[in-house]
Amino acid sequence: MSTHTDPNRLSAVREMPPEDRPRERLERVGATALRDVELLAILFRTGTRQEGAVSLAERVLYHFGDLRVLARASLEEIQQIKGIGQVKAIEIKAALELGKRLASHTQPQRPRINNAEDVAQLLMVEFKEYEVEHFKSLLLNTKNEVMKTVDISRGGINATTASPGDVFRQAVREGATSVIVAHNHPSGDPEPSRADIELTAQLQEAGDILCVPLLDHVIFGDGRWVSFKERQLL
Repeated sequence: MSTHTDPNRLSAVREMPPEDRPRERLERVGATALRDVELLAILFRTGTRQEGAVSLAERVLYHFGDLRVLARASLEEIQQIKGIGQVKAIEIKAALELGKRLASHTQPQRPRINNAEDVAQLLMVEFKEYEVEHFKSLLLNTKNEVMKTVDISRGGINATTASPGDVFRQAVREGATSVIVAHNHPSGDPEPSRADIELTAQLQEAGDILCVPLLDHVIFGDGRWVSFKERQLL
């Protein structure tokens, strides 16, 4: 259990040199360098008429012993501390709950793309709902996991537009190592058009220049799809 200074010996924030005040210290040296009491004082923003935020924070920690006990305390128990009203008690509970959630947070598993069928599994249902053409890109990491699905553009009944700049701008920004693009044909026929083939060649060339290779272009129709890679068009 942590030990804390006798609260009667603490000074108000306003009596501290500016460089020692919690907010200024966080800005100067970063949050990890601050003590628990300083972080709690920043959360309070203000103390009471009788004492500053740091002194109030120190009394709270002195009362409960450490953050673990404070986190388990109820709102009513926290409000028993003189100077802690409902608002400050709620702020404490919210901040500590965020800390607990962050500590237990795990990154959700990302879908991995090994072939065009994986792309179809990921996007087929979504594309079936569109009545006009939509163009999307899948941004992949080194493990071929989908980092992000990006909506590039949408168009009319028969066509949409997408440029290499549209496709690769977000890929570069997100640090993707490769890209797969996909769009739908509302007619239901997924066979590539001449414009599709020309666009894919442009995207492939741009990806090679940027060292973010285009792995595939998948076109969706009515329950069917065509992969440029599987057709050896890429």
